[in-house]
Amino acid sequence: MLLFLQLLILCLFTAGQGDFSPPRFNVSLDTPAAQRWEPVLRHYDVAQLRRIVRLIIRSVAPKWVIPIIEQLAAQLGLIIPQPYEAEIQGISKALGLSLGDGLLINLVYEISGFCTSIVAQDSRGNIYHGRNLDYEFSDILRSFTVDLQFVKNGQVVYRGTTFIGFVGLWTGQSPNKFTISGNARVRGEWWKTMIAALLKRNPPPSWLIRDTLLQAADFQAALKMLANNPITANVYYILGGVKSNEGVIITRNLSGPVDIWPLIPMKGQWYRVETNYDHWTTPPPFDDRRTPAIRALNATGQNNINLQALFKVLSIKPVLNHLTVYTTLMCAAQPHDYRTLVRT
Repeated sequence: MLLFLQLLILCLFTAGQGDFSPPRFNVSLDTPAAQRWEPVLRHYDVAQLRRIVRLIIRSVAPKWVIPIIEQLAAQLGLIIPQPYEAEIQGISKALGLSLGDGLLINLVYEISGFCTSIVAQDSRGNIYHGRNLDYEFSDILRSFTVDLQFVKNGQVVYRGTTFIGFVGLWTGQSPNKFTISGNARVRGEWWKTMIAALLKRNPPPSWLIRDTLLQAADFQAALKMLANNPITANVYYILGGVKSNEGVIITRNLSGPVDIWPLIPMKGQWYRVETNYDHWTTPPPFDDRRTPAIRALNATGQNNINLQALFKVLSIKPVLNHLTVYTTLMCAAQPHDYRTLVRT
């Protein structure tokens, strides 16, 4: 009960605002991984961040998980690949967190809640990509949402939207190459599955997004990485490119693709909608965001689809709902149009 009241108080402090753009920061990939997040963290109240991290962990992580993760954290370098091991080390030190809590908050955010992603192609062959990220602690996380530009040798290599303290990305863009969003596909005993996969040194799904944004040369290379690289949790990857027909939804299990569902504009299939359910199944009536999104896209029409129209689709209820933390709009061929709006 005390924990619930603490969370409620934090929510009330962030309530009552209108939609707003999150702060934007640069993260230097030339800086040693253990120090690269320090310039961003300086803009926030460390004590408040530490308190919120601990509250979220204790609210989400089962009690049996915490001591196991604390033990794993003592061997962090053996189970977590670089640069993520060093980044978590650095963030934990900067926030005054134990390594166990630093690792746990990153794993907790891997349960990314209920999200909606759309990739669409207009009648001229332009690809647009939009997503709503919904999460249980939306009122808290709205205040800690950031747009990041990852910079190397003075150039923006990729950008993304995330939460302070979380090294992964659920939303990102490699300019003039591709855009990615990830939606949760939670199956079975999630924590047991993730811990077992971590011990095999598999990355969480959001880390694979970062790796892909950095390493993949184009849409096809990104598709190959996202579809085939081992990960720690089931997920949907939504990928958009810069050429006509470059749009796809990848349904993943831990070892590889379950289904790859591309755009087929020549057959009238000019958009794909993914929420948190396999597209060949019917979403449950209590959480059907897919049907309203499809109706809105059909009403918009391929001739009229663009980022502004996509924002309107992502703003209808229940596609937009009380758990929505932010909406991001992307077009890899027009990288400067990347825009995130925190929804309140």
